[in-house]
Amino acid sequence: MGAIKLELRCPQKVDGIAIDPEPDWSFDALLSELNSLETRLNASSKPVPFTKTKSREISTGKSVESNARAFVIRVSDDELENDNERKGEEVHNGSLVAVKRFTCDALYLSESDDSDYDVSLGGESFLMDEVGLADGALVELTHQHQLGVKEEIRNLISTLETQLISENEQSTSALAQVEKYRDMRREMDRKIDTVYQRKIAEALDNHLTAVQRDHELKSQIEERKIRSDAAYEEAKRKERALQEEKLRQEKVKAEAEAKLRAEEAKRAALEAEKRAAKEAAEREAAENSKRITAGVSQDGACGRQPDDSSVIAGAQSRGSRSDGTKKLQSAVRATESALNIEQKRLQKLKELDEENQSLKLSSNEDFSGYEKDISRLIRQIRGLKDNVRTKASELVKILNNPLCPQSISLATFSKKVVSRCETPDDNVAMSCGYVIVLVASQVPQVMDILLGEFHRASIYTVPKHIVYSEAAFESEEAYYKTIGYREEDGKTESLENYLSRLKSYMRLYAALIQTEIPGVQNAHGLKEGWAWLARFLNALPANIYTAVALIAFLQLAGFALFKKYKSQFRKILDNIYDNFLNALKAREDSKLNLVIAEIQYYIEDKKFLEEPEGRTLQAPPLSSTLVPEADYQEYGRYHQYQEYGYQYH
Repeated sequence: MGAIKLELRCPQKVDGIAIDPEPDWSFDALLSELNSLETRLNASSKPVPFTKTKSREISTGKSVESNARAFVIRVSDDELENDNERKGEEVHNGSLVAVKRFTCDALYLSESDDSDYDVSLGGESFLMDEVGLADGALVELTHQHQLGVKEEIRNLISTLETQLISENEQSTSALAQVEKYRDMRREMDRKIDTVYQRKIAEALDNHLTAVQRDHELKSQIEERKIRSDAAYEEAKRKERALQEEKLRQEKVKAEAEAKLRAEEAKRAALEAEKRAAKEAAEREAAENSKRITAGVSQDGACGRQPDDSSVIAGAQSRGSRSDGTKKLQSAVRATESALNIEQKRLQKLKELDEENQSLKLSSNEDFSGYEKDISRLIRQIRGLKDNVRTKASELVKILNNPLCPQSISLATFSKKVVSRCETPDDNVAMSCGYVIVLVASQVPQVMDILLGEFHRASIYTVPKHIVYSEAAFESEEAYYKTIGYREEDGKTESLENYLSRLKSYMRLYAALIQTEIPGVQNAHGLKEGWAWLARFLNALPANIYTAVALIAFLQLAGFALFKKYKSQFRKILDNIYDNFLNALKAREDSKLNLVIAEIQYYIEDKKFLEEPEGRTLQAPPLSSTLVPEADYQEYGRYHQYQEYGYQYH
């Protein structure tokens, strides 16, 4: 149902009050006019369209409750019919006021108003009282004004919301950009830090590399200096040795020539004497047979007497020599088998030396070049398999060279190998052991000559010991020379130097014994090492010389002997600990404290379970290119000896 247009059925003015107020009034003026109008109406006796017990108040927009429903005036059907009938009769075009449809959204109605209104409507048949024209116009204007204000407020709110949304989006976008920029900045900082740390690491690495290079350069300079000094000392020593050898050879040559001349003069004198005696006998035979017979008998009697005296003198000289030999033999401590083997090896070495001496005297050729090559190759031996294989192969070529007599190369090789290991160095000893085994597999004569050089350098490689006695030796110096002491500047070397050389010889000997190469048979291997140990403990006394020789031997050969003989070797060590070591302690000599500690430490800490340094070389197998492939005949696991009877003196 649509809105109803109402026209006031009253004149334009009531009591001089115009219905339409002045359009230019202000809102306060309008309120004042309405209040005065209400006062006049209340004071008038004329009936009013509706009664209001409370003054009308126009509330502000803050106190108005929002209501979206429009205010509709409801009229009864009778009034509508009456109104339709009057429409034709009354024509007030100019005086009618068009009433617009209006809402009461901004109209404030208190609870008291509602209650009063409900009471007043209780007896009425219509919905609401009639309102004055001025009040309706005022309400309509107020309502329009409020709608306009609301519209402006809505527009402002919409504008503000749009701006807020836009600003929110902008702030969100700005925050996203800030967050993105912050992430980019963090990533950039991280990359910069990474690059910086990398640069620092590279700089530190370069610095450390430079420092290491400087250290290596300094160490190389020091090594070169040490090598140059050692080479200079070696050259001086060789020069002195060559001069001494040359003087010795000249002396030997002069003695040999003098001996030859003496023998020739002696033979000539004997021949002249024989001729003179023969001529005298013939003259005497021609004179008279009787006188010859008498002279012959007298000569025979005179001849027997000198023969008897000469026999007696020879017997006395032989007796004195045999007594000296017996005294010396009584001072020797060694097994008979060891002495026999030593005698054979030394005899071979002596024959080789005599052969070389005669070759040098009878031949004009110079073999010093071969000797220098052998010495150079032995000095270049290192603990590397390739090095050992190469040096052994070159040494075999020199030993088999037909241009150089083998006796000279054998003697040179043996002497240089023994002298090479006079300084205590386990790696050199192990490397030389490999070279010796490889060379001996191609040239078997090397082994006996080399062992003879060992026995000549140190009697404890036999093993053998000589006990000092005044009856057997003229002085202590003679005794020291007999057991291997050297002279230094006309004086006998110190005990420390002698023990150092003894230890080096025994280490080389032990390295030779324990060397095992697959496919190569060691002619003087673990079997001979076991025999040496048994002979040593059976015959040699416990003193500082034998103790140093024993610990040096065990430190290098003990590991291999234990691998082969297991529990038997442990029994040997137990006997050493119980008997040999106790005998050393019983001497109560302060010089023995160090070697006693070494032997005790070796046995108690079971050092024989640890492989000695240098035993394993670093390279491919040695025998693949140097020696023929052959099945290695392993010796029997155990070697039978008589029970160990220890003698201590």
